[in-house]
Amino acid sequence: MRPRLPIRRFLLRRPLRPPNSLRPFTQNTLATRPRPQVPFLSSPTRRPTAARFLTTERKQWIKQEVWKAGKYTTVIWTLTVLIAMMAFGVQQEWLERKFPSPREWSWISRKDFRSTRWDEDADDERDGLVDWARTGEGFRRLIRRLEDPNIDGAGLQEQDEGGILVAGVGKTGFDISKKPEPWRRGYYTVLMGAAKAAEHLDGWVRDKTRNVAFPANVVIGPSNPNPQPVPPGAKSAPREEDCETAFEAPETYYMRILTTRGFSEKQRVDAALAYAAWLDFKRTPEAALEMYKWALDIATSSTPQSIVDPATGVINSDAGLPSENILTTATALAVHHAVNSDPNSALPIFLSVLRARKSLPDVPSAKLSTHVPDEEARGMFKSTLSTITSAIIPPQYPPAPSDGTSTPFRESKERCEEAGIMTYIGEILYASKISKTSKEDGLAWTREAVDIAEEELRSRRVNNEGKKTCKQCLEVGLGNWAAMVTLLAKEEKDAKVQNGKGISWLSFGGESPKEISGRWESEEQVVKERTRRASEVLTDSAGKSGSSWLAM
Repeated sequence: MRPRLPIRRFLLRRPLRPPNSLRPFTQNTLATRPRPQVPFLSSPTRRPTAARFLTTERKQWIKQEVWKAGKYTTVIWTLTVLIAMMAFGVQQEWLERKFPSPREWSWISRKDFRSTRWDEDADDERDGLVDWARTGEGFRRLIRRLEDPNIDGAGLQEQDEGGILVAGVGKTGFDISKKPEPWRRGYYTVLMGAAKAAEHLDGWVRDKTRNVAFPANVVIGPSNPNPQPVPPGAKSAPREEDCETAFEAPETYYMRILTTRGFSEKQRVDAALAYAAWLDFKRTPEAALEMYKWALDIATSSTPQSIVDPATGVINSDAGLPSENILTTATALAVHHAVNSDPNSALPIFLSVLRARKSLPDVPSAKLSTHVPDEEARGMFKSTLSTITSAIIPPQYPPAPSDGTSTPFRESKERCEEAGIMTYIGEILYASKISKTSKEDGLAWTREAVDIAEEELRSRRVNNEGKKTCKQCLEVGLGNWAAMVTLLAKEEKDAKVQNGKGISWLSFGGESPKEISGRWESEEQVVKERTRRASEVLTDSAGKSGSSWLAM
């Protein structure tokens, strides 16, 4: 008989349940709590859960970055400002050495003076175009500051009660005789700079709506029916109803200098000669001649009147040695006569000036050591020491120049002036028909002038101011020499052709008259060789040569 106990236990442990009914474990689990959501088992949803970006660590990092950015920005801007201030200081120090300003002026006036002089100097040193409207406004602003008693004009006195007004010129000058000499010299430089700017701005207008200066030929209006186009890149042309005169007339500033009490004789003479040259440029020779005579009166005010003939301007060699102002004024008067086609009046003045210059005393031996022409004369050690010292010690204002009332010595600069006078004489003789040999005489004077100028340049005895005079004389002399020889060679060739018309072309091996080199053709080659040789001493070959008035 088989045992039945195991079967019975199995049936008791598995309770009976109806079909298609849920299991108690599954039913209880789903009914009471959900299943745990495991990340790698859960299905992705459309909206991701929001993450917490601004944590405590991130806040700390942002604070550090903001602090670093502020620190670096402060350091960079501080260094930038300091470097800009250092660059400005170095530039002003360099400009002070190039254009010294009077110590008696205020700091702003000195800064404006240096900047304005630098703008004016662009035409010569930097080979650029000068903004004369800006330069003239700078000088005009300086004049207002120097004449303002509350700024730099303390102590200026009117020559009469309320000043003197001249029609077409304006107010006359002040009495600046109580001012220090550096102040007066700086004031003179500003007035002459304003006069020069006025010459360049003659005929210009200023657009009041934009404060921009334009030439008068570009203005759009009834008085200019065919306006010229403005240059590329310039602002649009102004309308006539919006324009006014851009600057005062040059005589405003020249007459201010001539009527100011306190300027030296040379300063007044230079202003009168500059005004006369401007009148010559404006083609008013009668007014220019009166101004030259005025300059001659100023130059002879401190010397005996008999030394110069007031009617002709000829220097009397028996009346004594002339002053520097008399030599300069007489030369300018002779040039005026020559430019205006009056060689008969110009030639006697030139000859008297040349005679007077040749009679000047030589430099005393005691002063020869002080006439050091070049920096090359000093040793390298002294030059280096001087450069270091000048970089550390502030520069001193240059001493007062000569007032022109004394007789100059016959040094290298005066010899260069003699060569210039001989060049003028050569031009007059060549262009005139005084005698049959006047052309050859003029050519001989020109040759000698070239020889003297080249000799002085090669001797290295001349100073910087004399170098400029010698170079101009040598350039003009070589140009005149070449022009004279070219004309004579052309005349020689034409005469040779005319004389050779009757000769047969069957010369049996002989040379044709056209192939024979004449005297002036040979001298043409000499002039070319001299020009090539002179280029060694004419280092400033790109500079402007003096103008010639050969064709009168």
